[in-house]
Amino acid sequence: MNNRRETATLAGGCFWCLEAVYQLLEGVHGVKSGYAGGHAGNPTYEQVCSGRTGHAEVVRVSFDPDRVTFDDLLDVFFTIHDPTTLNRQGADVGTQYRSAIFHESEAQKEAVERKIAQITAAGIWPDPIVTEIAPLETFYPAEAYHDDYLNRNPTQPYCQAIVAPKVAKFRRQHLQRLKRGAGV
Repeated sequence: MNNRRETATLAGGCFWCLEAVYQLLEGVHGVKSGYAGGHAGNPTYEQVCSGRTGHAEVVRVSFDPDRVTFDDLLDVFFTIHDPTTLNRQGADVGTQYRSAIFHESEAQKEAVERKIAQITAAGIWPDPIVTEIAPLETFYPAEAYHDDYLNRNPTQPYCQAIVAPKVAKFRRQHLQRLKRGAGV
């Protein structure tokens, strides 16, 4: 069995939301929350939350491109957050919550540009997509307490009000892409 691995680094608001969704996607080996796109070295969660480091909260998704394509990851990405709001997702406001894709190759950059053009042409969003497209310079892993956040903190109010509804939306819209055993 082929076990190829590629990575994608995506920002779409709070990384807990993206992590919880991508963990359920067939073909994904792992998801790690972290920070990218800023100017400070080795930032902490508190520093990133201040908005002064320039980093976005991101997830780095490790996936098998023979089982789930980068384009599939983008399909999910553009349905689980609002790519038309600049520096915010719902009540989370600041550059750390911006919509961004930090491409790791020219092929990824071209795929993102094609996907945004397709979504725009289809009129899926009434407002323009403001997702930042930038090369990944450095990925800084988030602190360990962010790992598997929803599963470890299901009764936490933010998880109940924000993360769980995004996961439910993903399950409804991408049922055929769920990992076996992920339930419905």
